[in-house]
Amino acid sequence: MKKMTLDNLKKFRDEMHIPITDAALEADPYQPPFYHPGEDDEAIQYMQERRRELGGYVPERRTKHTHIELPEAKTYDVVKKGSGKQEIATTMAFARLLKDLLRDKSIGNRIVPIIPDEARTFGMDAYFPTAKIYNPAGQHYTSVDREQLLAYKESPQGQIVHVGINEAGAFAAFTAVGTSYATHGEPLIPVYVFYSMFGFQRTGDAMWAAGDQMARGFIMGATAGRTTLTGEGLQHADGHSLLLASTNPAVVSYDAAYGYELGHIVRDGIERMYGGKHEDPNVMYYLTLYNEPLVQPAEPENFDVEGALKGIYHLSSATITGPKAQLLASGVAVPWALEAQQLLASDWGVAADVWSVTSWTELRRDGLAAEEFNFLNPNEEPRVPYVTTKLAEAKGPFVALTDFMHAVPDQIRAFVPGDFATLGADDFGFSDTRAAARRFFKIDSHSMVVRTLQSLVKRGEMDPAVLAHAIEKYSLHDVNAGTTGSAGGES
Repeated sequence: MKKMTLDNLKKFRDEMHIPITDAALEADPYQPPFYHPGEDDEAIQYMQERRRELGGYVPERRTKHTHIELPEAKTYDVVKKGSGKQEIATTMAFARLLKDLLRDKSIGNRIVPIIPDEARTFGMDAYFPTAKIYNPAGQHYTSVDREQLLAYKESPQGQIVHVGINEAGAFAAFTAVGTSYATHGEPLIPVYVFYSMFGFQRTGDAMWAAGDQMARGFIMGATAGRTTLTGEGLQHADGHSLLLASTNPAVVSYDAAYGYELGHIVRDGIERMYGGKHEDPNVMYYLTLYNEPLVQPAEPENFDVEGALKGIYHLSSATITGPKAQLLASGVAVPWALEAQQLLASDWGVAADVWSVTSWTELRRDGLAAEEFNFLNPNEEPRVPYVTTKLAEAKGPFVALTDFMHAVPDQIRAFVPGDFATLGADDFGFSDTRAAARRFFKIDSHSMVVRTLQSLVKRGEMDPAVLAHAIEKYSLHDVNAGTTGSAGGES
């Protein structure tokens, strides 16, 4: 009962033999007095003894745990040097990084890869011979891949959690592993790799519960994006997981374009969650991974690490003079923006800079935090959002592009210091080639060129006649005329 009448209270008191007078109850029936028999009471002594035998009081949060040494900087070198002439997707770049982390003497034995499905697709079968798949009973069958070099191996000492096609079970494992620092005093690092929207859409409630339990670890959204794996059903056309992730306050989201960006983000995540120096280590890092192969560039000299971790850095400057524009892109869309930069220069004389936006969500959170500070501290020096500061000297309109919904880049609209236009893949997926899908959603490099020209025309910096000319030149109404090559073709 949420509320008891005065008569109910008196009957309850009598039944339980609680020494509270009628007068005390009648004084305020809605707030009856509490009663404690004293620490020496037999019942209290009994309950205290039982609790001691059960191991302590609940709820109780333990924050002390075994100290772990962090990996040396060279552990992350594998993704900094690029892929040379070889084309690899960011999924494979991450798999190579994780392999080196598993070998690391300081934390390698604390990393727990969690793979509900498609280990070979993600290039993670390379872990089978050494890390092995955890099975307390060992392996009591002959695997169908036994003749392969990277055959399925189960062991009681296995390090990989492979729960089968069971996303709910996989995230339950993530939560258990991600809270081991508190429940057992031994930090473990879960790395859960799932297919596109099989995470935040299917098990979002479990992810919220994990955040509430202060779990730590990495959530890797492989085959990210709405157009990178078309033809396998709508469950692979993920254009919204970054938005769903933004609703979880415990999730730090990144949409990385290149392996070297991933390296810095993973290192930052490990140091934040397990380094013992950050004021808020109880977070989960969500990183998108793409299956589209491209030549991974080496890390640029004087790379803006702070910008990449905060959410945005300058990637490429215009090589000509002319009307200025700023192209913002994230993840697999960064190469499309670089191609748009070239087309704008060669076809229209527009000087565009390219910015890699590693996290729209973190930029938005920073902007909202600045707004709240200014709201509550009118006499203090106003704070300026990081993205506003970063783009303060940039000239021309800003055009943003992703392989996700418009709403993803729209997260920073309020903090962009100028005209801002977005391109995005809304609606359901489109089962065709990557090029056709991107033309269908108008997110390929040609679409970005036309959107940039439109913004320049609106500002009075270009002749309005260029728009119709550009749409005809690039056959923008033809879904089968999408761009090819590294910016949009099939691999």
